[in-house]
Order: sequence, then structure tokens, then C-alpha cells
Amino acid sequence: MFDTLSQKIRPVNSPTLPTQPAATGTTFGQWMALLAALLGWMFDGFELGLLPLVARPALQDLLANSGPKDIKEMEAFVNLWEGIWTAGFLVGMSTGGVLFGWLGDRIGRVRAMTLSVFAYSVFSGVCCISQSAEEFFCYRFLAALGMGGEWSLGVALVMEIWPNKSRALLSGLIGAAANVGFLLVALFALVLASFIKSAEGGLLAMGLPQNWVDSLVAHQGWRLLMLLGAAPAILTFFIRLAVPESEKWQHQRDKGSTSSWATKDLLGVVVGAFGALLIVFVWLREYPLAIRMIGSGVGLVIALCGYIYPVLRFLQRSRDASAGASDEVRSTVRLLLIGACLSGVALIGTWASIQRAPSWANDIAKEAAIAANLSEADVNSARISARAMTQIFSGLGAIIGTIAGALLGNVLGRRSTFAILCLGSFLSALLFFQTNTTFGTPFLVTVFIAGGFTASFYGWLPLYLPELFRTNVRATAQGFSFNFGRILAAVAALQTGNMIGLFKGVGGLPMACSVMSLIYVVGMAIIWLAPETKGQPLPE
Repeated sequence: MFDTLSQKIRPVNSPTLPTQPAATGTTFGQWMALLAALLGWMFDGFELGLLPLVARPALQDLLANSGPKDIKEMEAFVNLWEGIWTAGFLVGMSTGGVLFGWLGDRIGRVRAMTLSVFAYSVFSGVCCISQSAEEFFCYRFLAALGMGGEWSLGVALVMEIWPNKSRALLSGLIGAAANVGFLLVALFALVLASFIKSAEGGLLAMGLPQNWVDSLVAHQGWRLLMLLGAAPAILTFFIRLAVPESEKWQHQRDKGSTSSWATKDLLGVVVGAFGALLIVFVWLREYPLAIRMIGSGVGLVIALCGYIYPVLRFLQRSRDASAGASDEVRSTVRLLLIGACLSGVALIGTWASIQRAPSWANDIAKEAAIAANLSEADVNSARISARAMTQIFSGLGAIIGTIAGALLGNVLGRRSTFAILCLGSFLSALLFFQTNTTFGTPFLVTVFIAGGFTASFYGWLPLYLPELFRTNVRATAQGFSFNFGRILAAVAALQTGNMIGLFKGVGGLPMACSVMSLIYVVGMAIIWLAPETKGQPLPE
């Protein structure tokens, strides 16, 4: 049996919640917590950028014996699997956000964050031994669990350990750190060929067998790159040694609140993960569109109910003896759904629209190089350069946008800022996708603007989501809110590929991405259902 709390606790969004005294000075522990979280988010961004870089060469390698023999059919098969990997990765992150968020509320932010970083590091590295697309999918899914958890835990820890007045700037830094990692991948892509050549010589000098080295560097060195993904594991030792636990969480633990989290409730998370994977499965097979849409809808409902279940059970246990218990449960569920929808707007806009920019740059650069009768080597060089430069300019815009989005939220208020960011994202996406036909300076300038606006939400969300939930449910609740948006984005990303085919001959990819950017218009309406939290302390 689990302990039942008898204390009456105020509603989640009460403006009169008690707060701990603000710190009089910045401590060493606060800086260490911030450094650990920023490094974790930076590695997250690097991992996010790594998949687009290795996906196609990895699939061409893994599907060589099992895929179609016809070149065009093989290209379509690779595209299908790239979408499945992306969707599975997003589902894994959404599941990990709830799973490790639960751990963070149960055993502490620092210990859970250590486990999450270790998980995504190890399983990213294990991807290098994959022998099939299905095996890679499984390892990448497990790595994504840790990545989803690291975001929610890092946000909860930093927001709780730093004073309220610092939250806006810290939120911007959170988003910027992830985009720095994403930018590093693009810079790395420019020197990838020389890196692989140097690595090959170094591995042979270390005494590794020739066949091992050949396997690691073949197909643009995708196995070697995934092996490098294990590097963040080193960060776990630093986290455990130097980062202090959140005093707010410790206060809840001392009150006995954390004991209301029950391990058996994680069955709901497992069920939710199967619901999300059902969505991927119906798109993996050649089912009719009606079955795919119905399966996606059923999967979303199962995932929603499964992921929310641990939070509901916790609230029911800890509020059994409290007046207004049912009102608080309803209020929390409402905030969970609003948070998921707001996150979904941002993530759909990213993964179903602007995230396709490097692929579009690759295609139009390839067409231009072929039209100019360049050699195959020069065509490949043009494609790599266009793809990397697009990601670099988009990443630079994103770094600025995330910081600006958080600071603007502190000035104008949370709701007004979100609406402005949605309008700017919609207009900048249209500007980018509808005014470019060739790769060049205008292409890079407009992707810089679009990258800045569409990424600004990743500075705003770390500011807003922690303000919606009390300390003893914060990691789980904001992990659900942000990461359930990834499932919505996974469904939308799968539709973008279909829409590209639908608009073939009348715009193709740019037209499909322009249509998907309409999600920002939806966001401009949803935000007014959310509470305004500007100037309020974090709920206790």
C-alpha cells in the first residue's frame, strides 16, 4: 500500500502559492546544474541532427540485400524507412519524457537525469552494430527514451534550482544549447569526408582488423558516427559528482509526497508506447489510407490515455483525503492537454515543415549541378554543401530565436508572445518555401529567418511548461506535455511525405511544407485557452 497525504494543497494555477525565498547569490551548485543541463541539451541537439546525416547511407547499407532491386523502387523504400525511423524516434522521445519524468519525480532529478543521459548515449553507440533496418529502429528507439527524459528532467532541475527572475534567460539558453548541437552536426558534415579518411588511418594504427575498419567507414562512415554518439556517457559522471539535487523536490520527498508514485503505474506508459508504435506500424505496411488514418487515431487515443495514467493515479492517491481533489485532477488534465497541444504546434511545424529544408536544398542543388553537366563527384559535393549550409543558417537563426522567444515571453506575457511567434513562423515558412526556386543567398537568408521563428518556441516552452505544474508532478507532467507533441509531430511527418506526392507537379515538397505550416494558425487560437503565468512563481 502507498502512503496517503492528508494535507490540503492549493490548485495548480493558484496565484497565492507559497514559494521558497529567492537565493541571495548564485551558488557553485546552480552553475554546475546549468552546465550539466546545457551540455545534455547540446548533445541532444547533436543526436537530433545526426539522424538526418546518417539515415540515407545507413538505409542503403542495411537494405542492400532485403530491399527492392529496382533503383526507383529502392529509392521509395529508403524514403519510407527514413520516415519510419523518424516517427519511431519521435515516439521514443515522447515515451522517455514520461518514463524518465516519472523517475525524476520519484527518485530525484539528478539521479534520473544521469540514467537518461547514460541510456541515450549507450544505445546511440550500439546502433553501429545494426544488421537490419528493424534492428537500428529498436536501438534508436531505446536511445530516444533517454533523450526525451533528459529534456524534461533538465528543465525541471534548472527551473527549480535557479531563482524566478532568471527563468526567461535560462529558458532561452535551454533552446539555444540544443540548436548549438544541431549546428555542430552541420559543420561536421562539411568535413565529414576528411574526418572519415583520418579516422580510418587512426583505427588501423590502433591495431583494429581491416574488416572492422572497412565496416566502420563504409557508406559515408555511418557506423563510426553512431559509435561517436556514445560520447555523452562521460557526462553522467560529472552529473553525479558535481550537480546538487533540487531543494524543491527534496522538500516534497521529506513531506512524503513522492511515495505516491507507484511503479505499477508505468504499465500505462508501456500501453501508451504500444499505442504510439501502432501509428508507425500502420504506415509501415501498404494498408489503405482509411485503415492508416483509423489506426493513427486509435493509436493516439491509446497513447494519450497511457501516458497520462501515472499522473492521474498519483493525483488520486495523494489527494484522497483532500477537499477539491476531483477539481484538481480535472485542472491538471486540462493543463496537460493544453501543454501537449502547444508543444504539438511547435513540433509539427518543425518536423513536418522546416525540418525538410536541408532535403529540399539537397534536391535543388543536385538538379542545378546535373544541369551544369558537372561530374558525379562535383554533384555529390554540391549536395553535401547545400544541405550543410542550409542546416548551418537555419541553426544560427534558431539559436537567436530561442533566446529571443523566451525573453519576449517575459516582456509581453506568455500568451501574446506565443501568438506572435506563431504568426511569425507561419509567414516566414511561406516566405521560405514559396519564394525560392534555386539554392543561393536568398535561400540561406530566408531559411535563417524561418529557422529563427520556428525554433523560438523551444525557448518559450521551457519557460512556460514548468509554470503550469506543481513540484511533485512537474517532471512527469511537463515531460508528457512536451513529448506528447512529438507523437503528433510523428503523425504529421508521415503525412508530409504523402503530400509531397499529392502536390507533385504543382510544387511538391515546398507546397507540402507550406500547407503543413498552417498548424501555426491553429496555435494562434489554442493559446488563448491556456492560463497566463507571467510574473507568477513556480507552483509549489
